[in-house]
Amino acid sequence: MSPRRRGLALLVLAVLAGPALAGCSGGSSSESAPDLLAKAKTTLDDAKTAHFVLGSTGAPATGTVLTGGEGDIARPASFDGTLKVHALCSALDLKVISVGGTVYAQLPFTTSYSVVDPAQLGFGDPGALLDPDTGISQLLAKAESAKLGDQKRIGGEVVQEVTAKLPGDLVEQILTSKDPSKPVDATFSIATKTDELRRPVLTGPFYEAGKDATFTLDLSDFGADVHITAPPTG
Repeated sequence: MSPRRRGLALLVLAVLAGPALAGCSGGSSSESAPDLLAKAKTTLDDAKTAHFVLGSTGAPATGTVLTGGEGDIARPASFDGTLKVHALCSALDLKVISVGGTVYAQLPFTTSYSVVDPAQLGFGDPGALLDPDTGISQLLAKAESAKLGDQKRIGGEVVQEVTAKLPGDLVEQILTSKDPSKPVDATFSIATKTDELRRPVLTGPFYEAGKDATFTLDLSDFGADVHITAPPTG
């Protein structure tokens, strides 16, 4: 192909690709940030189940703290998965099941489940994460100073980012905080086609007052067929 034709072909490709690429630039949504958060809350509150993967950065090397995890949550108040906890100077993967407000964990060096107080292990009741009054959707409802961010892709899916501030005392109730008086920075990624909350990223004093850490929560498989029952205890 001659240089002239090659240049013309590249120009045509650029023109054709332009709208698709522009759709992933920041602030292109025609809806306001509060409207998007409200829609995402409604969609999350309507979901019977969801799968989540939690990650963190900035966790301390001492103490008993939640650092991550993965599992399924189901209404009205159930969870089945593995939570990552730093305790006794070690990283532990705890198998956890929560049903109706009772939390069971398979503690280190055991082969059966025991009823536990999750606060002593560095986390709250994971079965409450889908509760409209106490769970994740409260982050969407109580977000302040919400603004449109970028459009990006997560796993090939277009999401609209919304940045906001969250009351520190609310985050303490749902997740954790060592300084509830300090607002938490949040970035919510919301799927543009389904209004599903795909990824909240929260930054605040989760482990130490005056020192920020970050939690990233990925949500997927809304409405999947999930059945969770209490395990036998030994």
